[in-house]
Amino acid sequence: MHIKDFKSWSKEKQYINSVEKELYFTSREIWWCACGINIGVEIDGKNGKFERPVLILKYINKDIALVLPLTTKNKADKYHVKIETEKMASFAKLSQVRVVSSKRLLRKIDTLPADQFSIILQRFIEFVS
Repeated sequence: MHIKDFKSWSKEKQYINSVEKELYFTSREIWWCACGINIGVEIDGKNGKFERPVLILKYINKDIALVLPLTTKNKADKYHVKIETEKMASFAKLSQVRVVSSKRLLRKIDTLPADQFSIILQRFIEFVS
């Protein structure tokens, strides 16, 4: 059984919350995001910053976004959609969609091509229908 380090994440989360920053982000972008340590099978971040790549599905406002966490683990099911850019290949996890504060966004990785983003949106709509 994997032991989750909630204590370290709590300290990192307090720091992230205290930092004032103004970011500019939009739909289709892929960012490193401080996803943290979560409950049960909710997807966790990795390393000391508890981060993982996310695809910004919807810009809501300057403070929050709807995101899909990304993983390199391929699962042949309806909840994973493959994405590729020049910099990376990954799988968007439709079942782990979440709203995040822009304070969690750490640094931009890339932008998903429009044709792939359309496929993600279509698959996401099917998922929530």
